[in-house]
Amino acid sequence: MTAPDIQFEETAKGGRYFVPMPNGEDSRLTFVRAGERRIVADHTFVPVPYRGDGIAEALVERLVADARAQGLTITPACWFVADEIARHAPDWDDVLAG
Repeated sequence: MTAPDIQFEETAKGGRYFVPMPNGEDSRLTFVRAGERRIVADHTFVPVPYRGDGIAEALVERLVADARAQGLTITPACWFVADEIARHAPDWDDVLAG
C-alpha cells in the first residue's frame, strides 16, 4: 500500500487526522485537548473494506510525530492507539503521558 494522504483538522477542543476513502467514508483518529501540553487520543476508525491496509497505523504514526514536534504528550484512551504505543515501546515512550 502507498502511504495514505493524511489530512488534519483542529478545533479549540481537539481535532482529527483523517484519510478520505474511495467509498466516501473517512478513516480517522480523533483527539481532545487535556491542558496545554497533553492530548487524549480517543477514537480510531477505518471502514471495514480498508482494514488491514496500514491506515490506522499511519494515523497513529502521524499523531506521534506531530506530538513530538509540538512538545505534547498523548494519553491513549483508544485501545488501538494504546496498543500501537505499547508495540513501539520504548521508542515512543517520550510522548506517552505519565
